[in-house]
Amino acid sequence: MRFHEDLARRTAGEREYLLASPIINRALDGAIGLVDYVSFLTQAYHHVRHTVPLLMATGARLDARQEWLREAVADYIAEERGHQEWILDDIAACGFDREAARNSSPSAATELMVAYAYDTVNRVDPLGFFGMVYVLEGTSVAVATRAAGRIREQLGLPKRAFSYLESHGSLDVGHTQFFESLIDRLDEEREREPIVHAARMFFTLYANVFRTLPVPEFVRTAARVA
Repeated sequence: MRFHEDLARRTAGEREYLLASPIINRALDGAIGLVDYVSFLTQAYHHVRHTVPLLMATGARLDARQEWLREAVADYIAEERGHQEWILDDIAACGFDREAARNSSPSAATELMVAYAYDTVNRVDPLGFFGMVYVLEGTSVAVATRAAGRIREQLGLPKRAFSYLESHGSLDVGHTQFFESLIDRLDEEREREPIVHAARMFFTLYANVFRTLPVPEFVRTAARVA
């Protein structure tokens, strides 16, 4: 069995926990409000802004036998640069203050997920970061484009308010195929196990971001002013 197939099999339960998050199902049903959407975007900003630093840390900690993988990480970095700004653009297109979003604090669940990512890369095994890639990009492919369409229809927002969701739904299809080709080259269990373990953890951590989604203070303030 190819590794990406085995990875999907070994993390199926945790993936279902994530996809069963109530707000994801409400989004796919077109049943979330503007505050829900901006709250989601705010937490997305707070973890996406760490993607490039985490990729850089991962590339730096790979060993000489994994030079081919370090080159792939460099390609990922080039593609992921600036995506956090797309999210702020979406927040602004929803009628909220992008700088207030930038300066807001992450939720506890988001902070824990990001902290776990850095700990995995720096203390455990840099290969574990690919467990996070598997979770985030796989989730985008599974739900992002469909959710964007339903939310846009529900809220009547302009297309420019969905650059993050719509780009990642389609962009991550190619990323996922590239990711599969990479990890299938890892043929030793000692290289695969950190990815499986981290993917299980990230499915749960990411689900908790969705399941405990707070309304940011800058959104509450705007609502009071309105």
